[in-house]
Amino acid sequence: MNKELIINSTSGEAEIALLEEKLLVELNKEKSNNEFSVGDIYLGRVKKIMPGLNAAFVDVGFGKDAFLHYLDLGPQVNSLMKFIKFAQSATSGQFSIEDFRMEEDIQKTGKITQVLKPNQQILVQIAKEPISTKGPRVSSELSFAGRYIVLIPFSDKISVSQKLKSVEERNRLKRLIASIKPKNCGVIIRTVAENKMVADLDQDLRSLYKKWEIISQKLVSAKAPQRIISEMDRSSAIIRDMLNESFNSIVVNDSVLHEEIKHYMQKIAPDRVNILKLYSGKVPIFESFGVDKQIKNSFGKIVTIKSGTYLIIEHTEALHVIDINSGHRVNSEQNQETNALEVNLEAAAEVARQLRLRDMGGIIVIDFIDMNLGQNRRKLYDKLKEEMKKDRAKHSILPPSKFGLVQITRQRVRPEMSVHILEKCPTCDGTGEIRPSVLLIDDIENNISFLVREQNEPYLTLFVHPYTHAFLTKGLFTFKWKWYRKFKRWIRIKPQSSYHFLEYHFFNKNGDEIKM
Repeated sequence: MNKELIINSTSGEAEIALLEEKLLVELNKEKSNNEFSVGDIYLGRVKKIMPGLNAAFVDVGFGKDAFLHYLDLGPQVNSLMKFIKFAQSATSGQFSIEDFRMEEDIQKTGKITQVLKPNQQILVQIAKEPISTKGPRVSSELSFAGRYIVLIPFSDKISVSQKLKSVEERNRLKRLIASIKPKNCGVIIRTVAENKMVADLDQDLRSLYKKWEIISQKLVSAKAPQRIISEMDRSSAIIRDMLNESFNSIVVNDSVLHEEIKHYMQKIAPDRVNILKLYSGKVPIFESFGVDKQIKNSFGKIVTIKSGTYLIIEHTEALHVIDINSGHRVNSEQNQETNALEVNLEAAAEVARQLRLRDMGGIIVIDFIDMNLGQNRRKLYDKLKEEMKKDRAKHSILPPSKFGLVQITRQRVRPEMSVHILEKCPTCDGTGEIRPSVLLIDDIENNISFLVREQNEPYLTLFVHPYTHAFLTKGLFTFKWKWYRKFKRWIRIKPQSSYHFLEYHFFNKNGDEIKM
């Protein structure tokens, strides 16, 4: 499968589009001033203890306090709290977790009042970004994700991704990690570590351990609430998690971001740096790669599939509802059951794509077209599971119920991606009424007269809708010729398909628009 990453960087944010076989499957927006991103680590202060919830609210500097449940403390939270005190009482950052004496793990069934107290300082990591009116959700079981491994301070366990099936390879990787990992640090071995040499794993481990050393040094002078260290930007995180042989292109339109990504790729995959390209075309990058058009077609309440099948997507506070409609797709040579199965299988692929694209989380209920045969419902369930395997977010799928409903729960760690595709009519400005089209030529001519005679513009280019362009330029005695005789100056007229019927704009010799 060919994968492409298209990154549109502006002054305020970076838009990251992931294409699979030219089809848009993920869209991420990363604001340059985003202070609360998943993976960021903060020194927070316990604000309130809620025994009834077995949780605490922690001040991390956000408007709403962060939520920390007892189960998110991690077994080694006592060791973490002890390390924080040790670090803040030290005169310098020259100390190591390897020389640290660990505390006993807390019980899974314990109470949060036994661990935390109000005004206590604690290191927490953002697990879910602020969503709607809720503050961020945090965890004190810190982890640092790398290309091949995940480093977990205050743990000695070594575990391997369940997706790695070979018993020999699992044992080999465990032995390698056991020989190089620091004391008092646990490691999770990722799937992409399969068949990697010890040098690759060691380099990744050293990079992650350096992050922990930076935290240790910053704790000496840190004051809660304060961000201690940031997770890498979204573009680098996607490259880290997904870069493989099927990635054939990464295109970015900003030279600074291009250099940052290039530097990162030289560290994690120097043999793949050649797939990174800097876009320098005049057409906007998303328009050039067809991303804009796919965004317009993929968001909104109604999503249409090429065959005529369409989805209706509704959002509520509690869940998301997706209704499948066959539209005009009906094959008269097949019975209703076969038609329903074909529509449902096609819709299942689009549903999986929509969940990734919009990053929909929580409970999703899908109303597929009713099927009577159990074997067809099994085919639909298998198809949905197969399509959802491409989704990196944790999810669970239930088989179709007797009402034809499929329920999915999907991990939500960021606000849902929402793109408003309905535009205010630029012709009538939302009023439903427009100026008489018969006056268009008079308006253009009056503006030309003003620019030539009053402003003395030496060079004018007029951009208009293609229909208007044809009206102005076709024939023997065209308006272009008439204007030359009247104003003694050639007015260049060019078509622009993105304009509405009565829209026009003037540009000077430098290509800058002349505001009227």
